[in-house]
Amino acid sequence: MAFKSHLQTRSMMFPRQIGREKQRNKSPDAAFVSKGYPLSRLSSISRKPEMKASFCIAIVAALVTGSAFAQTPPQTSTRKVDGTDNVYIFRYGGHQSMFVVTPKGVIATDPISYLRPAKPYIDAIKAVTDQPIKYVVYSHHHYDHIAGGQPFKDLGATFIAHRRTKERLLELKKQNSLLADVVMPDQVVDDKKSITLGGTTLELNYVGRNHSDNSLVMRLPKEKIVFVVDFAPIESVQFRNIPDNASPLEYIASLKKLASLDWERMIPGHPYAGGRLGTKKDIEDDIAYMEDLSAEVKKAADAGKCFDTAMKEVKLPKYEKWANYEASLPANVERFCYWWGRGY
Repeated sequence: MAFKSHLQTRSMMFPRQIGREKQRNKSPDAAFVSKGYPLSRLSSISRKPEMKASFCIAIVAALVTGSAFAQTPPQTSTRKVDGTDNVYIFRYGGHQSMFVVTPKGVIATDPISYLRPAKPYIDAIKAVTDQPIKYVVYSHHHYDHIAGGQPFKDLGATFIAHRRTKERLLELKKQNSLLADVVMPDQVVDDKKSITLGGTTLELNYVGRNHSDNSLVMRLPKEKIVFVVDFAPIESVQFRNIPDNASPLEYIASLKKLASLDWERMIPGHPYAGGRLGTKKDIEDDIAYMEDLSAEVKKAADAGKCFDTAMKEVKLPKYEKWANYEASLPANVERFCYWWGRGY
């Protein structure tokens, strides 16, 4: 809506601006010359009103079109993380993955190709190296992050995930509901595992149940970078009613474990806060939000206000500038209402 409003403002303001210039300069030519248009051409236009009107419309259209192009990001992008030699972020729409290039091959993460081709991701890797993709590591089992892995498997990649990710996928396969291009993990992780390839070590850590019961934190010890997906948003409230979560208190505990690891920058699974990397401060803010939310909802539950009344009344003004505050806060409240009001 903000984008539409901006365009409407530009298209509405331009003719009035021309009018004000005309009053000041007695001729519209002066206004156009001040913006770099040739006087010889503009003088002929001013002598023909219908041509002048058409020219003005064309200028407005060019401004609007240019603004639209400037504000619409490309569907995919790849960038190297500042201060590193081999760590890259691949963005595909509203999802992101990390890949690490080594002299012996590439360690890739989530295919992020749900209902769309994986080729752009593979092409992005090939654009920076001719080394083969040796590993693909799943962050957790949700389709929007791990679908599309088959083309990576066809290239010979080994797939790694938490043990419960494989259990979930096997259950989905048994129910004939596993997506065809979701690859079953070849290797599994319990609490911790390290991959070493071409002099680079990637540490896989399980920090507890949060956005799923199988999320892995991927840490590059040398670079002090972590790749974290979905459960630690940056300047944003939690996703909807915090789905696929066994206990919101365990969720908070997992954030504290993430904060306790040795790292300085976080690559998130979505481009939050303008696409910047996360910091320990962001995780501390996530913890504070969840604890503040928990305390307020417990008060509401104790007063018998869960669910609907609490969802309307509980507000956290401290976080009102965060993304999705208006849309998702009531659903976040609902999740804690289940916990404090129903015990699950």
